[in-house]
Amino acid sequence: MTPAVVAAKRAGIEFRLHSYEHDPNAASYGLEAAEALGLAPERVFKTLVTQLDGSRLTVALVPVARTLDLKALAAACKAKRAAMAPVADAERATGYVAGGISPLGQKRRLATVVDQSLLQHDTVFVSAGRRGLEIELKPADLVALTQAIAAPIAR
Repeated sequence: MTPAVVAAKRAGIEFRLHSYEHDPNAASYGLEAAEALGLAPERVFKTLVTQLDGSRLTVALVPVARTLDLKALAAACKAKRAAMAPVADAERATGYVAGGISPLGQKRRLATVVDQSLLQHDTVFVSAGRRGLEIELKPADLVALTQAIAAPIAR
């Protein structure tokens, strides 16, 4: 049981876990999850750890088939600039390994921004805290658990 699953259970929300055989050679963890589970890529969201103004770590959730618009993220967070965080910093702050970073149950809760497209779905999928495991939950529950803001951050 991962910290993400523990956090979902503690919150008392409805969720489902979906596992698949992770391919260590996969080029994209998120697209691998969507394909392995037979899901539309716009329902599967990748968790990206970013750095605002050179220091503040923030989580951004965008659909796996799209890319993060760093300028839009910076604007949504009222920052001057945003960049991808070094992997080691992301892993240390969240307690997860890259490719399995979940927006839930992080070691240190980071501010979270979700692409507004997340709100269009009945349920969405995010990493459950390890490669090969996704958690399906309602967007409203994900936003509430992460105290996220929604903004147009994907392109």
